Amino acid sequence: MEKLDMLYEGKAKKVFKTNDEKRYIVEYKDDATAFNGEKKGTIVGKGIVNNKMSGLLFKLLEEKGVKNHFEEIISDKEMIVKAVKILPLEVIVRNVAAGSLAKRLGLKEGTIMKSTVLEFSYKDDDLGDPMINEYHIKAMELATDEQLDIIKKYAFMVNDTLMEFFGQKGIKLIDFKLEFGLFDGEVILADEISPDTCRLWDAKTNEKLDKDRFRRDMGNVEEAYLEVLGRIQ
Repeated sequence: MEKLDMLYEGKAKKVFKTNDEKRYIVEYKDDATAFNGEKKGTIVGKGIVNNKMSGLLFKLLEEKGVKNHFEEIISDKEMIVKAVKILPLEVIVRNVAAGSLAKRLGLKEGTIMKSTVLEFSYKDDDLGDPMINEYHIKAMELATDEQLDIIKKYAFMVNDTLMEFFGQKGIKLIDFKLEFGLFDGEVILADEISPDTCRLWDAKTNEKLDKDRFRRDMGNVEEAYLEVLGRIQ
């Protein structure tokens, strides 16, 4: 498959057109950002970890019935994906209070939620990806009721699958962000699943193994990413 013009460059990835109009090539970057781009840096090897981890987890989720954009890994930092039109929604699934949820609600970080929390954000960097609810989504026509039902169903399926999978690897799945898009009119999971988009803690020590190490200047960021990849491979 031939890699053509760059279609989009985000904080963590570049997306390229290909000679197949229904396929893109995604290239993962080592660039790291936090706090809506206010903090910037580099995590050496991050692109390789996120590419490999996303490919592995997308394959697992497909086997469990979660349709997604992944096709195949073609290099250390590149994968072929379906040419999805991304919906302007970020879907956050939370099992344990951490980050902005703990801060907003005055909960101690590490508090286990009595039930899984599902949140939505409007995907707009200029606005800081503000939190919205299903009424906003409907009023702004960001997704139809039917599309939203599929998104919610898939989000909980992803959570159940990944909690079990990571649990077997000695990792707690604290929370994570998902993005969805349309391919041939069908809602499917897209974006990535990595230490950039998931909070992952060691099951025994609660040591953070994700981008919080970068956000909070905790050090050993590269080592944490490699630790996660090593455990799940």
